[in-house]
Amino acid sequence: MVKGQTELVKKLNLAGPLILAPLSGGPGTAALAAAVSNAGGLGFLGGAYMSATDLQTAIQQTKILTTKTFGVNLFVPSQVPKVSEAQKALALKVTQTYRDELQLATPNFDKPAFEDFNKLMTVVFAEKPAVFSFTFGLLDKSYLQECHRLGIYTIGTATNLEEALQLQDSGVNAIVAQGKEAGGHRGMFDVQQSDSDVVIEDLTKSLVNELKVPVIAAGGLMTGKDIAKALSWGAQAAQLGTAFMLCPEAGTSAPYRQALREAKGKVSCLTRVFSGRIARGLENRFILEMENQNEAILPWPVQNAFTRDIRQKAAQMGKAEFLSLWAGTSVAFIREMPAPQLVETLYSEFNQA
Repeated sequence: MVKGQTELVKKLNLAGPLILAPLSGGPGTAALAAAVSNAGGLGFLGGAYMSATDLQTAIQQTKILTTKTFGVNLFVPSQVPKVSEAQKALALKVTQTYRDELQLATPNFDKPAFEDFNKLMTVVFAEKPAVFSFTFGLLDKSYLQECHRLGIYTIGTATNLEEALQLQDSGVNAIVAQGKEAGGHRGMFDVQQSDSDVVIEDLTKSLVNELKVPVIAAGGLMTGKDIAKALSWGAQAAQLGTAFMLCPEAGTSAPYRQALREAKGKVSCLTRVFSGRIARGLENRFILEMENQNEAILPWPVQNAFTRDIRQKAAQMGKAEFLSLWAGTSVAFIREMPAPQLVETLYSEFNQA
């Protein structure tokens, strides 16, 4: 029996207060989501970068692999900003060295950054996962209402109290408190604003104190002891992402895995260079060289689409220096083991904490 039987844990039929972060963009897979759910956590599929067809396939694959509760995560759509020809030319000029090194052709600026959001939500409504979460803002009320009508539990993401209060007012069932320690993209509503820079403990306590809905702590949590800390702050569950990146079930690429294995003693950093939106990852050549080229970094989500070919080719060629190596601040404590074993280990550590 796992302790920590919070209202949220009981509602979602979990063995304990553990949620897998969605890990969009490759590491998150149907196999990983199902393995975590089967072991008693809440598995998650990150569908943000998928086509509607691929999302449907991933959800259906997960359903084949588990009969337990799992969730699907998407990014709230952003308005695509206008980018001038001069901005495009500068971005190309600054990245030409990397494109030459990777033998890449000139990218197509007109290619959409993401699948049409309505198509993705149509898949969510058709497949009816038990949980639907989102990040980067407020979801249109009509989508939330349809989730509630279908019995889908909804979770928003907040990086500060103001965002959390807006999410609560919008009608979500629970809120992820994303501390600044979290790996991957920061969930701020306004892509232009500077990071609110609130650490996970302070953010979790603040949200628990002010909100009526359950709070899930996320950011830099790697062990069962960390999960216990999160619950001591008032969270009803802890969301872990980086901890699962070396599981064999994860879709983490070979060079990305090697960088994570070698991350002992390294601290992840915040950067906009890969996507135009603040995200936390391991420092590498692309970050170090592009950090001084602010004028050449296109706005989100244009920069994300612009660097996609660089990242994809680099993964194929095993060049970690051009990859977005998203990782939380506690990456040095990452463990390499099958997902079911990791969940069991985390719950064992949590029970003993």
